[in-house]
Amino acid sequence: MTVAHGRMDHSKAPVLDAIAEYHRRGHVPFIPPGHKQGRGVDPRVLEVLGKDVFRSDIIMMNGLDDRMMSGGVLSEAEELMADAVDADKAFFSTCGSSLSVKTCIITVARPGQKLLLSRNAHKSVIAGVIISGVEPVWVHPRWDAFWEWSYPPAPDDVAEAFSRAPDAVGMLLITPTDYGTCAAIKKTAEVCHAHDKPLIVDEAWGAHLPFHPGLPAWAMDAGADLCVTSVHKMGAGLEQGSVYHLQGDRVDPDVLSMRSDILDTTSPSALVYAGLDGWRRQMVEHGSQLLDRTLKLCAEVRDRLRGLVTVVEREHVVSPDRADDHDPLKIVMDLSELGISGYTANEWLRSECAVDVGLSDHRRIAAQITVADDESTAERLVTAIAALVEKSGSLPRAKRVEIPDPGELELEQAMLPREAHFADASHVPAREAVGRICAETLSPYPPGVPAALPGEVITQPVVDYLLSGHEAGMYLPDPTDASLKTIRVVDQH
Repeated sequence: MTVAHGRMDHSKAPVLDAIAEYHRRGHVPFIPPGHKQGRGVDPRVLEVLGKDVFRSDIIMMNGLDDRMMSGGVLSEAEELMADAVDADKAFFSTCGSSLSVKTCIITVARPGQKLLLSRNAHKSVIAGVIISGVEPVWVHPRWDAFWEWSYPPAPDDVAEAFSRAPDAVGMLLITPTDYGTCAAIKKTAEVCHAHDKPLIVDEAWGAHLPFHPGLPAWAMDAGADLCVTSVHKMGAGLEQGSVYHLQGDRVDPDVLSMRSDILDTTSPSALVYAGLDGWRRQMVEHGSQLLDRTLKLCAEVRDRLRGLVTVVEREHVVSPDRADDHDPLKIVMDLSELGISGYTANEWLRSECAVDVGLSDHRRIAAQITVADDESTAERLVTAIAALVEKSGSLPRAKRVEIPDPGELELEQAMLPREAHFADASHVPAREAVGRICAETLSPYPPGVPAALPGEVITQPVVDYLLSGHEAGMYLPDPTDASLKTIRVVDQH
C-alpha cells in the first residue's frame, strides 16, 4: 500500500481549478449542456438537487479546456492521480469500473484469444467477455463451506490454469471481494510474469488501499500491470467515478488509450472528474490521518456489534486455504443465529431505521465504514442493529436456499459467452432448462457474481439454488424473465 508519493505538487486540483476559473471569467456558453449551468432547469428540480450541481456541470472541450484541449486539464489530473499511487499512468472514467474493466479486457486480449478469469467475477467482467469475444479460461475460486461463500483463487490455481491454457494472454483477478476478502496479488503477479503475461486486477472495492499501511496490498504495489478502482465505492468520489491504473511495459498505454476510446463516452461529466481530482488531493494530503481515525472507529464498531451478532473477523477468513488478506472496513454480519435472512434485515433496517446496508444475502448483511463516517453514523448503525436483534423474533424466518456444493458451481462451458449471448434462443420453464445452454447472465445482486452465464450448461443444483434464492428474497436483475419462471436458453438444432 502506497503512503509516500512522487514529486508532483498535490495541492493542485486541475479539474476543480478549471471549474473555479470558468466561474470567475463568467463564460456564456452556446454549447452543451443545454441547461446552461442551471439557467434552464425547472426550479422544482433545483430545489431538490441544488443550483451548484448544474452550475458546475460544464463540458470539457470548449468549456473547462479549449477546443484543442491544450490546457491539459484532464491529462494533468490523471498524471497527479498516477503519481499519488505510484502508477505509471492513470485514466479517469465517468462510466464506473464496469466500463473500466471492459477497457482492460479488450486491451489485453483480442477476439478469439484466451484470457484467464476468476470465476467469481462481477457481471461487468462477463459483459466484457461477451463484448470482446475472448475465450475465457476459468480459474475457480476457493469455496468455504462453513460461511457458504467463495474467496479469490490462489496463485497455485492460476498456475494450474496457465498449464491448461499456455496460450492465454493474461489473467484477470477480482480482489477484494464484496465481502472484503482479498487475494495474494503479489504471488499471482509473479505467476503471470513468469509466463510474461500481464495481470489485470479488478480492485473496484480497493480505492482506499494505497493510502494506509494497515490495509491490504494495493495492486500496483503488489506488481499488477493494470488495476481498476471504483473511487465511488470506498473513496469519496461521485457515483460512476472510476480510475484504471497502468504500470510496466506488458500493456501498451497507447493501445489502452485507443481501446478506451471505443467504450468511453464523448460527453464525460466534469462533476465526476472533479470528484476524482479532489479525492486524490485529499488522500495525498490527509489520507493517512483520515484512515487512522476510520480504522480506529471501525474497530470500535466491530467491538460493539460483536455483542449483538456474529461479526466476520480477519481470523475467520485468512488462512492458507481461504483468503490471503481481509479489509477491516467491510463489516460483514452473519444473522444465522437470529433466524432471519440478510434480505429481510436489509429491508427492515431501511424501512424502520432509515439505515441502508449494501450487500445482503441469504444469511448476511455488510456495512462499509469509510472516511466519511464518524461517531454519530457509527452510533446509528449500532443502534439499528441492536433494534434489529430485538425485533428479529417477530420477523419472517429465513427460507432455505439450496446452496450448491463447490464442484456443482463449476459449470461446463459449451459455447463461448459471446456466441451464446447472440445465439437464437428461447424461454423455457426454469426446471426444463437443466441440460440446456444458458443464453443470458443469471446474477444474484449484490454481489453480482453470475451463478450461470451465457454458454454454460445449466445444472439442477444451479436451478434449485436460483429458484430457492428467488423465493427467499434474492434479487436477480439480469434474467429477461424477472420472475425466473423461465430461463433463456440457446435453441437446440
